[in-house]
Amino acid sequence: MNIGVGGVILLVLIALLLFGPNKLPELGRAVGRTLKEFKAGANEIMDTNDKKKEEAAPIEVQAEPLERANKRLPD
Repeated sequence: MNIGVGGVILLVLIALLLFGPNKLPELGRAVGRTLKEFKAGANEIMDTNDKKKEEAAPIEVQAEPLERANKRLPD
């Protein structure tokens, strides 16, 4: 979605009308803190998932060749 310069100016004007010039910096800080916390939480979840994947990595087992596995034991 490409808003463009005109769209950004329109959004800022609407925000000024709704919240007033005194509340905008406070609102901006709140949005910034929220985004920072969200990003930290998302990174934490991704790191936890990566660690679980590393811990649950399958152990490689070498299978016997088919010729050897299909031989019968002597009677």
